[in-house]
Amino acid sequence: MRKLLTIMLLAALTACSSRGGEVLPTAAVSAGSAPGAPRDVVTGLAVPWAIAFLPGPGGDALVTERDTARVLRVSRAGEVKELAKIEDARPDGEGGLMGIAVKDEQIFLYYTAELDNRIVRYRLAGDALTDQQLLVQNIPKGGIHNGGRLAFGPDGYLYATTGEVGDRDMAQQRDSLGGKILRMTVDGAPAPGNPFGTLVYSYGHRNVQGLAWDDSNRLYASEFGANAYDEVNLIRAGANYGWPEVEGRGDDQRYVNPILTWSTAEASPSGMAYADGSLWVGALRGARLWQIPLGDDGSAGTPVSHFGDRYGRLRAVTAAADGTLWVGTSNKDGRGSPNDGDDRIMAVTPS
Repeated sequence: MRKLLTIMLLAALTACSSRGGEVLPTAAVSAGSAPGAPRDVVTGLAVPWAIAFLPGPGGDALVTERDTARVLRVSRAGEVKELAKIEDARPDGEGGLMGIAVKDEQIFLYYTAELDNRIVRYRLAGDALTDQQLLVQNIPKGGIHNGGRLAFGPDGYLYATTGEVGDRDMAQQRDSLGGKILRMTVDGAPAPGNPFGTLVYSYGHRNVQGLAWDDSNRLYASEFGANAYDEVNLIRAGANYGWPEVEGRGDDQRYVNPILTWSTAEASPSGMAYADGSLWVGALRGARLWQIPLGDDGSAGTPVSHFGDRYGRLRAVTAAADGTLWVGTSNKDGRGSPNDGDDRIMAVTPS
């Protein structure tokens, strides 16, 4: 009888762990001590979408503003210089000037143009961007779900996230650049070893806006759900993450389940960084900074919410060389309520 009861209890726990698409944490790790109080680095910005640091331990940050299409240089002391205004960008809805990545003196931008989303490379010369080179074009654009994150992986290749712009079926079409994670060389060519011989690295995504690698070089992505569940996924080359057939966790072996989900009211996850053994994710609708401790196998521990409703919508999250996280608000994006000083970038000590 005792053995039967144990089997029944385990079955019930298993059912609860996947009910309604919810994924419960599996890693037996905790978040540790709470982060320090945020410190304002700069205020008075307008929708700072992404942050990337120039090389060196004290390198300045480069910041994109989605709706003004400005690229800003921000020092650790909060001094701001405008490096460029991207004239080809056409901000509209969720589109505009979005991702930025840095490799040596090369600056990579992801922005919405008149007919598409595109990835462009520049050279940083002093305080100016020069030598524009178009790398990737014809990424689908729309009023929603434009993706937009850029980041260099530990393999030296450039990764980019795209959205399905509201056309759900696009995410499952491997010949489309929408609803994907892309992987490329610095010249915009498919990176060697890509699973399909194209730019596509993974597919079945709705709208990915966060990328981060842990100490074991595993890639994670944060993804917006529709009506029920937002996700964090552990990304594998060539894998299908299920959208639109699955939102959250499913029972179809053709699709990879997320390692963690939230309700959409708690998250709407955008920028993401890895620091101090955890993923740190900015929540837009959830208006908080999520910390997700990771196990040795890459599984997710119990997520912890920080700064709930204190600073409004959080979008950009980037790890700096000094160990701090730079976190940007997004209260002027048409869906928030700006506070005095918004939008701002804050420095947060993880623990």
